[in-house]
Order: sequence, then C-alpha cells, then structure tokens
Amino acid sequence: MSGTAEIMDATLTPGKLDLLAGWLPRQSWFAGSADDLTKVASYRFVDPDGEVGIETLLVSSGGVVYQVPVTYRSEPLDEASDSLVGTMEHSALGTRYTYDAVADPVYLVELMRVIHEGDTEADLSRGEKTMTVQGSGIVPVSNAASESMRVVRVLDGDHVPGTQVPLGTLTGTWTDADGEHEQILVVLR
Repeated sequence: MSGTAEIMDATLTPGKLDLLAGWLPRQSWFAGSADDLTKVASYRFVDPDGEVGIETLLVSSGGVVYQVPVTYRSEPLDEASDSLVGTMEHSALGTRYTYDAVADPVYLVELMRVIHEGDTEADLSRGEKTMTVQGSGIVPVSNAASESMRVVRVLDGDHVPGTQVPLGTLTGTWTDADGEHEQILVVLR
C-alpha cells in the first residue's frame, strides 16, 4: 500500500471539475466539450516527503472516460509551467498549484515505484475509496534505465498500447452505472 493520503474537510475554489473543465478541451487526447464533465472515480498516491498531493481522477464527458492524474503543490513547479492545469484556493492549505502529473517528477517517481513493487493506491484518512489500482511488479532487467511510461488517457479499451510486451503495468478497477471495469491505466516499457 502506498501509505495513507491525508484528506481534509475543505472547500476548493474553483472545484476540481471546474478546474479540469477549462483545461481538458485544450488537450489533444480529449474529444469532449467538458460541459457535461462528471467524476467517475479517483485514487491517490502519497508523496514520501509529504509535500505534494497526488491524485488521479477518472472523469466522463460525452460518454467517454478519461484518466487525469494531477498533483497539488503549494509553490509553482518551474520545470513544468506548460503543464499547469490551474490554481485553486484550498480553505485549509491556501493556494494550490495543480499540474498535469505526467510532468511532475514526484508523481513519476511514485508511479514507477508502485509499478515496480507491485503496490497499490494509498489508503484515505477519511472518505471511501472509489477505485483500486495494482502495480504488476517487474523483474529487474539490464536495460531498466531505458524504461518509459505511457499513461493511458482515454479509457475505452482501444487506447492501450498492445504491440510490445510491457515490463510492467498499473491496472485499475472501478464501478460505475455500467458495472465494474478493469483496465490498464499505465504501461511501462
């Protein structure tokens, strides 16, 4: 297990979906208008240093489910300025800079660890989990330094790269109005 994510009873302005609704239409992999954006499920990892919030949201628009990993920081991340989703005010923590997590080194290191070690999502200090994830674990290989990750953004079963055998994967399971779903969320090659 990836630790316990501290969940506060707080007000966010704008809310997470409102923030994403302004950012998603500018992404090449998003095919919706975001007018009907709804949250499907989410999971969290924990930054070992306790500085960065790490959350992955599954959202739906136009009947398609999208995976959107984000990080929440108290200070701007200079090397990822192009990946800023936006800022929000957290009633307990103040201004939070929200980034597309694929550009945040804290997320990438934790995601790699979860896949390598065959770990899972974090427990939550409050509230109920809406999905689970499981890293596959990997056997160390001599070319490990050349590993690359691909986060699957469109969760329709057709966007998972499948021609090359992956070194490892992160698989998610969630339930929505259409039933239970299980899909590969991240591929490590």
